[in-house]
Amino acid sequence: AEHGISMTVREEFFSTSAKGVLRGMHFQVPPHAHQKIIYCLSGRVLDVLLDLRMDSLTYGHSVGIELSAINHHVVYLPAGIAHGFLSQEDNSCLVYKTDAVHAPESDFGLRWDSFGFDWPIEKGIISGRDLNHPLFANFSSPF
Repeated sequence: AEHGISMTVREEFFSTSAKGVLRGMHFQVPPHAHQKIIYCLSGRVLDVLLDLRMDSLTYGHSVGIELSAINHHVVYLPAGIAHGFLSQEDNSCLVYKTDAVHAPESDFGLRWDSFGFDWPIEKGIISGRDLNHPLFANFSSPF
């Protein structure tokens, strides 16, 4: 609570990706919205965050942060922040810690290329699920 963050970890999972894999933008909507802590166990990723909180001064803004096994950066995401990443090395492994158990019925996403972030790749390896997410402009935020 030193930085005003209070979180009890309820679930932890890992995601390992090859170089060029782009995932996102993912989040859970209420009533199962959750906080996350994310760090890179191996490899290197460009971690991207998009603010979906309507009352936030940074609503609609995005930021990219390099996470790697070397720099040991850790990212905290409050509820209402969408998350995605671009793997910049083979076998990049992210660790996610959340304060709620994954709820498939609340799992949601937005198109990775629909909110103005300048991804440093022309064509990534993107899942069909992520390619079919709705556009940010068509999203009505519940946050």
